[in-house]
Amino acid sequence: MFTKQDIEKYFLAEKQMSILFIIIGSVAVVMAICFFFLLKTSFYKGAAVPLLVIGLIQLAASVAIYNKSDKHRIRIVYAHDMNPGQLKNEELPRMKKVIKNFASFKWIETTLVITGLALIFYFRNNEQNTFWYGLGVTLSVMVIITFIADYAAERRAILYSNGIQSTVNSRQ
Repeated sequence: MFTKQDIEKYFLAEKQMSILFIIIGSVAVVMAICFFFLLKTSFYKGAAVPLLVIGLIQLAASVAIYNKSDKHRIRIVYAHDMNPGQLKNEELPRMKKVIKNFASFKWIETTLVITGLALIFYFRNNEQNTFWYGLGVTLSVMVIITFIADYAAERRAILYSNGIQSTVNSRQ
């Protein structure tokens, strides 16, 4: 049986992952600034681009998730006992959209990793285009980190969604 504690655990894990990616995104942005303004080589300027772009995306998304987690948790714990229709009519559709978004993210991330790896292999021995080599290295690393986090979040979302579905089914 899916319980309020399961809901609490889901949102706690979501919040903890958000904190981790707030840190990762912040570090990436700081590194990008240091790479671009302090190290100034072509490789580091290339490396700064994905650090900055992906770091800002991770930071913005993580702050938004962190800020919404408690509101969602409170609303869903309340609905679990007092308004089960809300689980069916609001939370399940929301989670279906979240899970569908993860499928899109996987395609985007896979494309970006392949692009990064192609840049690495194409420019690895080309000393005049180290910008693209640096871009490929950090693009690949940043996207792989994001892919792993999204994979874990998707697994949690599927388990949580299945739990909500079982609760809805048991109350019909």
